[in-house]
Amino acid sequence: MKAVVYVTLKKTVLDPQGATIARALQGMGHPEVASVRQGKFFEIELEGMDAEKAKPVLERIAEDVLSNPVIEEFRVVLPTE
Repeated sequence: MKAVVYVTLKKTVLDPQGATIARALQGMGHPEVASVRQGKFFEIELEGMDAEKAKPVLERIAEDVLSNPVIEEFRVVLPTE
């Protein structure tokens, strides 16, 4: 099973990279871009687990390794979602 973990900055944390991207897009002729928030995602291949068992494992991995819980939040997406 392949799952995806999305990691983004919390809404309360400033995103200077996202702001720079937004300004660049506006300067390139896209005035409709109001803001950009950047993040990262991880594709994780799991073997021998169903979605019910995989979700807590992936949440633990995301919290312990893939994200900084002080400034980031994560979302786990399994194939059935």
